[in-house]
Amino acid sequence: MRIRVRDGTFRTPRVAGASRGDADGARGRPARAMRAVAAMRGATTRRRDATTRARGGARARRDAPRERIAAARGATRRRDGATARAIVDREDEDAKSAMDGLEISAMTSEGAKKGKGKKASAKDEDGFERWRWRRVMLKVSGEALAGEDGFGISPDVVKSIASEVAQAAMSGIEVAVVVGGGNFFRGAEKEGNGLDRASADYMGMLATVMNSLNLQAAIESKGVPTRVMSALEIKEVAEPYIRRRAIRHLEKGRVVIFGAGTGNPFFTTDTGAALRAAEINAQCVLKATKVDGVFDSDPKKNANAKLYKTLTYETVRRLGLGVMDQTAITLCEENDIPVVVFNIAQEGNIVNALRGCSVGTCVGSSEKCSDSCEE
Repeated sequence: MRIRVRDGTFRTPRVAGASRGDADGARGRPARAMRAVAAMRGATTRRRDATTRARGGARARRDAPRERIAAARGATRRRDGATARAIVDREDEDAKSAMDGLEISAMTSEGAKKGKGKKASAKDEDGFERWRWRRVMLKVSGEALAGEDGFGISPDVVKSIASEVAQAAMSGIEVAVVVGGGNFFRGAEKEGNGLDRASADYMGMLATVMNSLNLQAAIESKGVPTRVMSALEIKEVAEPYIRRRAIRHLEKGRVVIFGAGTGNPFFTTDTGAALRAAEINAQCVLKATKVDGVFDSDPKKNANAKLYKTLTYETVRRLGLGVMDQTAITLCEENDIPVVVFNIAQEGNIVNALRGCSVGTCVGSSEKCSDSCEE
């Protein structure tokens, strides 16, 4: 505190026992305190800035490996994509060159010689054999794959089927295949003893996938690119079923094998074949079995059983003939898809069926079941 004296000036009163130096020190003490506070604040700011820079450097060091890994993964994906496109282009070129350089008449002549003495159908102007169906669905039962053993897969049967399928594909026929699983597991027969029907059917679907993979390897060994598409998601071994992708595969000359049936329990692989045939706009369903066709009674029990050459859908339903289950027959009837039932054990039957020859039994309209091999 300062007081005013007579001459108009101000002085700081002295405290008792204090000297003039003490009073001057009291006046300078607030300024020193303010400077000390400013210095502390500056030091605090510098420490905070140093901490921020250190944290930023640590974060950059931590993120650097992640960025390098992401860049490496991106480069790998681009490289894999380029490799996949190159493989697809090479397959397309191989399939195109194979189809361009193949004489269909030479391939079908062998099957015609082995197929019950049927004469060849009319030929086009360029001498190539005329095929009746351009896109077909081939249904192969699991029992047919087992051959004489009755269980598992017969290599000879698989090779024979693969050879004829490859022959048809190289000739320009778009071939789709549905394989049964009865050679390993039949869900409808295994129900019971703690196993419910749905679980048994799913096990049967896995059996069809095993057969599909085996048939794929056999067909590709003949030089024909093949794709397995599964109704159950098993991405490590098969593509998921996508209708437009399946049609695109067929248009590119690839054989498409549909595994796992419809992907739903309580439906047979016959129904799966009829459903996929309708989806891909197949012109015919070829059902390859171990018998020569459809008989009026069991030919194993009745030696005089009669073989039907042609049948209508209504007759099959009315007589309860075991061509396919009723759901499959109804699907084929509604979409006007003929069904040809024949013996796959007789070599050349697949090729003859594609040419429109009378092999086994044809279920459908009289127009689509006519024998085009007759002169």
